[in-house]
Amino acid sequence: MKFRKLLSAGAAAAMLAVSGCGFSGVYDLPLPGGADLGDDPYRVKVQFRDVLDLVPQSGVKVNEVSVGRVEKIGLARDGWTAEVTLLINNDVELPANAIANLRQSSLLGEKYVQLSPPGQDPAEAELAEGDTIPVERTDRSVEVEEVLGALSMLLNGGGVEQLNNITQELNTALSGNEQDIKGLLRNANQLVSALDAQSGDITSALDGLNRLSMSLKGQKDRIAGAIENLGPGLEVLEQQRGQLVTMLQALNRVSGVATRTINQSQEDLVANLKSLMPVLRKLGEAGSDLPKSLELLLSYPFTDQAVKGAKGDYFNLYVDMDLDLQEVLANLGRSRQNPLQDVSLPGNLTSPREGTGDNPPPLPLGESSGQSGSQQSGGQDGRTSQQSSSGVEGIFESLSGGGN
Repeated sequence: MKFRKLLSAGAAAAMLAVSGCGFSGVYDLPLPGGADLGDDPYRVKVQFRDVLDLVPQSGVKVNEVSVGRVEKIGLARDGWTAEVTLLINNDVELPANAIANLRQSSLLGEKYVQLSPPGQDPAEAELAEGDTIPVERTDRSVEVEEVLGALSMLLNGGGVEQLNNITQELNTALSGNEQDIKGLLRNANQLVSALDAQSGDITSALDGLNRLSMSLKGQKDRIAGAIENLGPGLEVLEQQRGQLVTMLQALNRVSGVATRTINQSQEDLVANLKSLMPVLRKLGEAGSDLPKSLELLLSYPFTDQAVKGAKGDYFNLYVDMDLDLQEVLANLGRSRQNPLQDVSLPGNLTSPREGTGDNPPPLPLGESSGQSGSQQSGGQDGRTSQQSSSGVEGIFESLSGGGN
């Protein structure tokens, strides 16, 4: 009786002590063998898409070592994501970009939260009080129920029956076609080998196609403008379609007539070509003799070979001479220079320097060329035949150089 009273009194005292500290249920009771949180643990929030059957007081592990426990589980501010509050020993150092996974200790064991450093990403600052691991860096393991459910679906009306059908159809297709299958495999091997040998060319072609596409992309506006401008041209072609068809039909008729003409005159055409062959053969045998012989033809007034013997500044000079006497006298009258100042006049005519008085004697236009020639022929001063002409004829001969 005394033991029962003492036990009842101790239980009542414990209940009073717990109620005085804010006891909220069995989750406030510490589990035996839990993690050592130390004197000053820090709190971290972890967000999961699904926490499965995780409960408070579950363990928190790093490399399978318990470093904390789950304090509470609730909803995040968005109302759809689970948020788990963890208590972690202050001596445990974790990077701020740590990842969290929800795992199970054994096939039928408890759930716990596994914390680990990031994979290939560089570690950031240390995880501290109040930090949150977002849902992007959390995950969970596959449940046993999910594995068994998938296996049940596979075995009961799943893909096993289809696999059986596929196997049977493959056996039916391959039976008796072994040689064809071997040939197909050999051809496939040759194809793959040829593609592998031409991998450099294929890569170059792809690079060229890439450059072409980049060039087309740079000229996209011009190509679009050209395509838009094709519309008026197509309309013109549409309008002239009848004329084009008529032209093609006429061309077809012309080709038919030409074909008939050639077919009918085939023998004559062949005979003409055969008759022309000796002439062409002789021209080919002549070679360079023909163009050289053309140099012997007249090129008025000299041939091309006379060029080598030409001396002076002019060759093949062309002169248009007007022998009309009236035009000659008119040209002399329009000249500002006296045309007779350097000319020796024939007969009794003297220059102004040799005349008496200021007025020169008139020109003897009435004298004939024969009399003047008879008088000069017996002279003793030995004048040239230029002076044998009298009057305008002597002037003309002097101007034209006919007496030389």
